[in-house]
Amino acid sequence: MSPPAKPPEGVWGAVLLPVDQKGGIEWTALREQLAVLHGSGLHGIYTNGTAGEFHSQTEEEFDHLSQVVADFCRSVALPFQIGVSHTNARVARERLNRVAALRPDAVQVTLPDWWAPSYDEAERFLVGMAATAPDIPLVLYNPPHAKRRLSLDEISRLKAAVPMLIGAKLPGGDEIWYEELRRKLTHLSVFIPGHFMASGCLAGGRGSYSNVACLSPAGAVRWWWQLGEDPNAALAFEARVVSFMKEHVLPLGARYGLSNAALDKAMAAAGGWCPIGPKLLWPYASAPQEATLQLGAAARRELPELFPPSL
Repeated sequence: MSPPAKPPEGVWGAVLLPVDQKGGIEWTALREQLAVLHGSGLHGIYTNGTAGEFHSQTEEEFDHLSQVVADFCRSVALPFQIGVSHTNARVARERLNRVAALRPDAVQVTLPDWWAPSYDEAERFLVGMAATAPDIPLVLYNPPHAKRRLSLDEISRLKAAVPMLIGAKLPGGDEIWYEELRRKLTHLSVFIPGHFMASGCLAGGRGSYSNVACLSPAGAVRWWWQLGEDPNAALAFEARVVSFMKEHVLPLGARYGLSNAALDKAMAAAGGWCPIGPKLLWPYASAPQEATLQLGAAARRELPELFPPSL
């Protein structure tokens, strides 16, 4: 077994699925998106997070997406992670077994989600995933809507049981939460939601699988570098980003009954940085085109630093 890889850090962007008029994935547009993500300066990209609609893909689509992304990233030396999550733990394990040959920098997993696992079941799951591909690092995604939310103490126990667990995407918390993070997860790369990137990373996070990168990948990268150069300015910008999310993005979801994936995709369409619309794979609802245009106008008005003059 190889030694655990260096934990990831920085701003990573989601690979989103362009959907054609027939409801399938438009692969040519996806390849164009990959080129833009690479040119934006992101530290890496990942497939099959919530915004990547892993829950709606067929196994054939999953395999093709993984191959396309792996081939592209290897050709340009761009770090990449593949999400192998599935509500069925056995299917997730099969996905991991198939993508191991692609040699991703890590695979992302969620806990089995149809029936919430106990801690012992969660540990058994991660131990089994690590045994399936012993040389591939694991990143645990435990979002707010997970049926089994793990405590930081439980994640620390998982890290001790599964050395190949190198990272986790967590929702963040208050000062007490971050103090516990700094004490208990010093050897784990914890990624914070994109709109809390500055405060979260200053408090102990290592980076973000970024929803802000859905809106503007290059802008999210510029914000990351600002955090190192001028933390106070980065924190001030975060306050405006959070305000934008509360005033424009979340109300969009409430108005049209949209999922988090739909909101992330609406932001990408609003950002206009790649050939993608707001449409999700069947049967999920999407933001209307007019609403994404309004969202884009609001973003350029309130967060102009994210966009070059031409966008």
